[in-house]
Amino acid sequence: MDLLATLVAVVAYDGTVLFANAALEDALGMSRRSIGGSRFQEHLTEPAQLDSALQGASGNEFAAMRYDGWLRRPGYEALPVHVVVAQTDTDGEVIVELLPLEQQTRQEREERLMDQAQANKELIRNLAHEIKNPLGGIRGAAQLLQMDLESKDLIEYTQVIIHEADRLQLLVDRLLAPHRSPHVVGDVNIHEVCERVRSLILAEFPKGLRVVRDYDASIPEFRGDREQLIQAVLNIVHNAAQALADRISTQDAQIILRTRVGRQLTFGKQRYRLALELHVIDNGPGIPDSIKDRIFYPLVSGRDGGSGLGLTLAQTFVQQHHGLIECESVPGQTDFKILIPLP
Repeated sequence: MDLLATLVAVVAYDGTVLFANAALEDALGMSRRSIGGSRFQEHLTEPAQLDSALQGASGNEFAAMRYDGWLRRPGYEALPVHVVVAQTDTDGEVIVELLPLEQQTRQEREERLMDQAQANKELIRNLAHEIKNPLGGIRGAAQLLQMDLESKDLIEYTQVIIHEADRLQLLVDRLLAPHRSPHVVGDVNIHEVCERVRSLILAEFPKGLRVVRDYDASIPEFRGDREQLIQAVLNIVHNAAQALADRISTQDAQIILRTRVGRQLTFGKQRYRLALELHVIDNGPGIPDSIKDRIFYPLVSGRDGGSGLGLTLAQTFVQQHHGLIECESVPGQTDFKILIPLP
């Protein structure tokens, strides 16, 4: 039960806590020794609901009961939770499982992101291969036609065909790149990745943009593909810098690279004891509401002339490290958060 992301207590019929898992300890900010022996009703804002559920369980009136309530947390606001009270095989014991409603919403959003990324991957690969084959034929036919033409005007048209076919070929190659490149695993220092990205961005935007470091030096190295992670972070930071065009012109554009260690985090349907949290925060106008839910879709861009592939590729690279990219955006602040498990 200590490996579960949900909050779990085993209680007696009168509500006395016999066991509390690690997630419940974290939520209450109390050790299981302190929680054990207390009446679980005391940790809920409406104890009568749990009393009623425990009475029903003791009388075999149901196998499981569900209701919404609030968990008291000393020193913090009460946490909205979905309560599940279920019988066990042991007489006199009941399992009380609490699912934080915020966490439930977050997990559903993460599952959508994972499913979306998988669908994107299949779509991109299939679409790229379908485009690639006829594209080579079009280019070859244009070259053969050009060899038989004498009119310069007509040759210009065939050169346009060849040029556009080459441009589409580059686009297809970019679509297929994450699936072709081997995953080169080695020790990765996330701050070396951030520094490389920072130097590249400041070389491209030397004036009007500040890239602020906010690093946690205690973050350990982890196994991963350094070049893929550099590309993923660079794509996000580059998008942020382009969104800051107006602020760069007024000399007050800022991007923050912030690293932290997250503890007992759940993402990708798994719970991790430690995880890297890399935030890329900008003070730009924010992501338009019309595309906010689709920013990781391929070919979706909020910028004129954008390919719409940067974030899709970044999400693919991070997921190859068993991680996930999340985004929260309001006018004045956009925060892309990269989550990667740590050893």
